[in-house]
Amino acid sequence: MDTFSPEQRHRCMSNIRSKNTLPEILMRKRLFACGWRFRVCDKRLQGKPDVVIPKAKTIIDVRGCFWHRHGCKDSTMPKSNIAFWVEKWSKNVKRDHGNEVAWRDVGWNLIIAWQCSLEGVKVDHTLERICAKIELWTSECEIGKPRRILHRMELPKPIRKAKVGGA
Repeated sequence: MDTFSPEQRHRCMSNIRSKNTLPEILMRKRLFACGWRFRVCDKRLQGKPDVVIPKAKTIIDVRGCFWHRHGCKDSTMPKSNIAFWVEKWSKNVKRDHGNEVAWRDVGWNLIIAWQCSLEGVKVDHTLERICAKIELWTSECEIGKPRRILHRMELPKPIRKAKVGGA
């Protein structure tokens, strides 16, 4: 059962932002400090990705662990209205996959940064790895090496849930 009244719950949920979240702002500040120039929520690409770096032909998608079902400790299960949440999360995950396919089909490299990797002591390490990877990918583009397979990086690595029932 929910501990908040419907009015309190509405107020809490309406304060959750879809863009300019703290993890996104941290990411953009570090990218800018590293000399990268980028677009934010570029409407020309499907799904309006969080950060688009045209020079590196790279998209950075910052995902909330709860909303996009990362599988870490932050992706908890609410105790009420479970059917609603399961349906919402499945739509989010399906939309994420469709956006990834669309971005890769038009030749974009992809970095997925999960919220949990941009919190606490992991922030600096994660952001350093992302900047280094973008630098590497850009140098490959400048050399003129054609890539048959586009780059994809996910931080932290995806968490796989154990199969139920053994095997």
